[in-house]
Amino acid sequence: MDFTFSSEQRELRDQARSFLEAHFPPSRVAQLAESEVGWDADIWPQLAQLGWLGVSVPEDLGGAGLSFIEEAILIEEFGRALFPGPYLSTIGFARPALSGNRLAEVATGSRRWSASLAASRLVPDLALVDQVVLLSGDQLLAVAPEGRPATSIDSTRRMAALSSSEGEVLASGPQAEELAQAMQVRLATALALEAVGVAQRVLEWGLEHARTREQFGRPIGSYQAVSHPLVDTFVEVELARSLAYWAAWCISVDDAQVDLAAAAAKSASAEAAVHACERVIQVHGGMGFTWASPLHRYYKRALWIEHFGGAPAQHRRRLASQLLAGGGSIADSQPAHRGG
Repeated sequence: MDFTFSSEQRELRDQARSFLEAHFPPSRVAQLAESEVGWDADIWPQLAQLGWLGVSVPEDLGGAGLSFIEEAILIEEFGRALFPGPYLSTIGFARPALSGNRLAEVATGSRRWSASLAASRLVPDLALVDQVVLLSGDQLLAVAPEGRPATSIDSTRRMAALSSSEGEVLASGPQAEELAQAMQVRLATALALEAVGVAQRVLEWGLEHARTREQFGRPIGSYQAVSHPLVDTFVEVELARSLAYWAAWCISVDDAQVDLAAAAAKSASAEAAVHACERVIQVHGGMGFTWASPLHRYYKRALWIEHFGGAPAQHRRRLASQLLAGGGSIADSQPAHRGG
C-alpha cells in the first residue's frame, strides 16, 4: 500500500506553505502577537475563498468533501507558520460537534468556533470566535464567547476562562459523549500535527545556521556537538510526523485504533517540538535567546501544545492503560505515515 502524498495533496501543501510564508513571515507574526487584537481578521475570508475552511465539509454544504488527511496537511503548515488565529480551534477542535448549517457557515468563513471540554473551562482564541462548544454535564452546548482573559505562555494563541453556561443544545446523552470523545481525539491529533510543523520549521532554521555560521574557520555544523543534536532532532521529528499522520489516517477512515493513535501522536509530537526548540536555540547560541529571534515564539507554542489537551505523560498513561486492558496493539491497524 502506498502511503505517500498524492500529487493533489503535495500541491495543497505547497500552496499552503507559499501563502503562509507570504502573509505570515516571522516579523508579521511578531507584530500580531504584540498587538491588542492578536490576529488579522481580514485573512479569514481569504482562507474561505481558498477552500481551507471547508476541506472536509460535504459538497452539498459548500465544502470540498475531502478527508481529514487534507486538513491534517493544512494544520501542519499552519503550525509551521505559527499562524495566529482560530484555525485550530475551529477546524481542529470544535468541528466534530458541528453539522448542517453550522458546517456551511464554517466553510464560508461566516462563523468561527472554539470549544471547552475540561472542568477548567479554558478556551483558546475565545476573543476571536463567534460561538463555543461547551461540554456541560451530559450535554454539548453552543454558547456565547463570554469570559475573562487567562494567562497564556503563547501570545499567538490567547486563552480565556469561559463564563457562559447556557446555550442551544447540540447533543445530549450518549451522542454528546460520543461527540466529545471525537473532539478530544481530533484535538490531540491536530495539536500533534501543529507540533510537527513547529518542530520542522525550527529544525530548518537550525540546519541553515549550522551550515552558514562559522567558528575557527569551519561551519559549526562540522562539529559533533552541533551536528549530533540536529540529527537527533531530525529523527524525532520524522517519528512524530509518522505518528501524527497515522492518527490523522485513523480519523479519516474511522479506524478502531484512533484513540491509541491520537494519544501516541500527541505525546511524541509535543515532546519532539519542545526538544527541537531547545536544541536549536542552543545551536544559535546567544542570538537564539534574543527577543528579535523567532525561536522564542516557536518554543512558547511548543510548550503550549505540550500541556494543552493533556501533557505527554497523561497520554502515555492513557495509551498504556488501553494496551494493557486488551485494547489492541499499535500494529493492529495499517500504518499511515505519509511522506513528502
